[in-house]
Amino acid sequence: MQLTQEIHRKQSLPRPVATAASDYAAGHVIDWHDHPRAQLAYAERGVINVATAEGVWITPPERAVWVPAGVRHRVEMSGRVLMHSLYVRPDAASELMSQCRVVLVTPLLRELIRRAVALPELYDEAGPEGRLVAVLVDQLQSLDQTPLHLPMPEDPRLRRVTGALLADPADGRGLDAWARDAGASARTLERIFQRETGMTFRAWRQQARLLAALRALAGRQPVTQVALDLGYESPSAFIAMFRRAFGVSPGRYFKPPSP
Repeated sequence: MQLTQEIHRKQSLPRPVATAASDYAAGHVIDWHDHPRAQLAYAERGVINVATAEGVWITPPERAVWVPAGVRHRVEMSGRVLMHSLYVRPDAASELMSQCRVVLVTPLLRELIRRAVALPELYDEAGPEGRLVAVLVDQLQSLDQTPLHLPMPEDPRLRRVTGALLADPADGRGLDAWARDAGASARTLERIFQRETGMTFRAWRQQARLLAALRALAGRQPVTQVALDLGYESPSAFIAMFRRAFGVSPGRYFKPPSP
């Protein structure tokens, strides 16, 4: 309740951008809520998982989640998280994204966020502090998106399948087996998967495993354990998948950024 009240208070500050810096324990959850300002949620340490009715977004190092104003969402922390939030007033965010997205945090944006969260709440809009915030908003208008989103279908049969896979990403059953459990043909499920998520069943499961891997690695679980828990035959197969997705090994991906 106290956190919800603090988030609500930030929305009414008479500045175009309000900020917050919070340290959360692993597994901490900020339950379903929304706010009248758009939010950029950036984890300088740890991984943030943001869920909405449309899907799940995850923010490993040097990524952030953009949540438009009015979108109900739930936030869960993987590993210990140092989260910086920017709450952007609607009139300052009119040119920004209208849907949830995972975006790349450039070194410049990272430093601007660090400086912004250290400013007084009622910073001088006409002085250097206001100019820094103006540059920050300008940077938000050119964010590059990254594919760290897991879309969720609406069809109740697919919801049963995706819910089971989220609970156990290592489940390697094929679509025929899932179709029998869901009470539909494999062809029907595949068609609905494509229509409602824009992905094939195989691609969706791969993405679910990838996001589960990021959460586990953020919690400092060993690569070998993560690979086996996700159903990979060997750590090398998991590392190869990770490299295809991100271009680097798990160890390199989670290397802390330069100060």
